[in-house]
Amino acid sequence: MSALPKTMREKTMREIFFDGAGGPEVIKTREAPVPAPGPGKVLVEVAAAGINRPDCIQRMGLYPPPPGESEVPGLEIAGKIVALGEKVEGLQVGDEICALVGSGGYAEYALADAPLCLPRPKPLSLAEAAAILETFFTVYDNVFSRGALKPGETFLVHGGSSGIGSTAIQLARHFGAKVFTTAGSAEKVEFCKSLGADVALNYREQDFVAEVKALTGKKGVDVILDMVGGPYLQKNLSALAPDGRLVQIAFLQGAKVKDFDFMSVMLKRLTITGSTLRARPLAVKAAIARALREKVWPLLDSGAVKPMLHATFPLEQARAAHELMESSAHLGKIVLLTGT
Repeated sequence: MSALPKTMREKTMREIFFDGAGGPEVIKTREAPVPAPGPGKVLVEVAAAGINRPDCIQRMGLYPPPPGESEVPGLEIAGKIVALGEKVEGLQVGDEICALVGSGGYAEYALADAPLCLPRPKPLSLAEAAAILETFFTVYDNVFSRGALKPGETFLVHGGSSGIGSTAIQLARHFGAKVFTTAGSAEKVEFCKSLGADVALNYREQDFVAEVKALTGKKGVDVILDMVGGPYLQKNLSALAPDGRLVQIAFLQGAKVKDFDFMSVMLKRLTITGSTLRARPLAVKAAIARALREKVWPLLDSGAVKPMLHATFPLEQARAAHELMESSAHLGKIVLLTGT
């Protein structure tokens, strides 16, 4: 027996797909059947879907969906639950939620695991809610769990004007850290400061290692969250304080470097760690969702922190949205709207 309501069993939906691996020109729209939720899953009528760097990497053929997931891109959605699979508890048809999904978000309907659905924060629109999950999951897990950032410590995030960066600045500041960040223009520096960054450095004009050392009495920072990699790897070790932690979540400038000197790892007792999110077991992601619900959702509900929404595009303009993402001209998040 289908878990879809009878009125939806013959219904089709618009979805985005990649017509091969390549640049934004491979992004296409098509009609497809509405999927039925299996056990433990819900069907969401998607109002909005967030765009993230991993979507672009998937489009280039370098980050395929985990086995069993849709080939349709999109890792975070917001909308209304319209059908429940078996063994779903705590959710009802009609609930407005945002959800982390393994894939499939760029569509009018998407499947989501029930444990990864969280209620739409009270002050936020569905478009804003679609900009939460991927970045908040990533930042909370990597900065506070893996990086073990504590109140009173110092924290540096590179790319502070990005979705990840704007989230990390707000959460680290709220939880009592002194926040440093790097950004690539005067406009982006001011944006980071407006979010609560104590120090925002223009990496095109300033040496962030020298500046961090000068501003911390030559000590360095306790935790660094990096998405750049490449030449930043050695620089990050230099900018870390004794017992510091480097958390790597992407390698926009490459994962391999020559003549890397690990001596500071021993001398300063440094920790180098990192993670990906998409392919991790459901139980692990569900535990992060529970921590967010307890520690971060009250902040979103009160308006103390919020996703920074830079631009929205209709679903059919996913190509333009990817072009904006890859230009790095945005301040915060980019979201697709389905019009539902």
